[in-house]
Amino acid sequence: MTYQPFHIYGAERKSRWLITVDHASNHVPVEIDGGDLGLAPEDMQRHIAYDVGALGTSLRLGELLDAPVIASNFSRLVIDPNRGEDDPTLVMHLYDGTIIPANRNIDEAEIERRKQAYYRPYHNALADLAAARDDVIIIAMHSFSPKLNGRAPRPWEIGILHAPQEDRFGIPFIKRLEQEGDLTVGDNEPYAGHLPGDSVDKHAFAHGRLNALIELRHDEIDTETKQSAWAERLAPILTDVLDTTGL
Repeated sequence: MTYQPFHIYGAERKSRWLITVDHASNHVPVEIDGGDLGLAPEDMQRHIAYDVGALGTSLRLGELLDAPVIASNFSRLVIDPNRGEDDPTLVMHLYDGTIIPANRNIDEAEIERRKQAYYRPYHNALADLAAARDDVIIIAMHSFSPKLNGRAPRPWEIGILHAPQEDRFGIPFIKRLEQEGDLTVGDNEPYAGHLPGDSVDKHAFAHGRLNALIELRHDEIDTETKQSAWAERLAPILTDVLDTTGL
C-alpha cells in the first residue's frame, strides 16, 4: 500500500465546517531510518510526537457537524505542518527536553525532501478542501500537555487561539464556552495567538476565512469515550455560536 501523508475523512460532507488536525499522527515514514527517529517507543506516545486525542475527537466532531476532516499522517517531529516553511522550528532538534536523534544533524536537502514528500501534499490537499466553498469555517483541532517539564500545571481544560486579523468567530466562541460554567477556558492559552506562516495563517487568515483553533488538554481526551464526549459537547456550541452571531 502506497504511503499517503494525509487522510481525508468525509470528503463528501457539505457543511460550512472544515476540521483540520495538523498533529494527528505519530507515524514516521519508512524513508526516515526505516521509520525510526531514534526515540524510545514511550517518547513516541508523548505529546512531543503528536497531539494526543485530537484525531479521535475530530472524527466524531466531523460526523456531528457534517464536516470533512483532514489529518496529517506523519509525526510533528518529522516535520511540523503547523509551522511556516521558513520557521526555524519546522524540524525540531529538541522538544520539551528530549533530543530527536534523527534530526540532530539534518541538512537542508533532507528538510526539502520532507517538505516535498509530507508537508506540501498535506497543505495542498487542505487548500483544495478550503477552497471548495466560499463560506468555509476552519476549525483547527489540537491538544496540549497538562504540564511541560519544569513548568507549572496548566489549569485550562480548553483553550481557543485567535488573532486580530480574523477573530470574528474566535471571540464569541470563547464567550460561549465561558457560559458553560464548569470550564476553565484559555483565551490564547496555553499559547498566544498564531505564528506567521502557520496552518491557520496560511489557510484562514490569508483568505479572510472564519476560524478557531481549539486546544484541548489531552488528559481530557485520552480515551475514545472522552473524545466522543467532548465532540458531542462542542458540536452544539459551535453551531450555537454560528447561529447567534449570524456570521
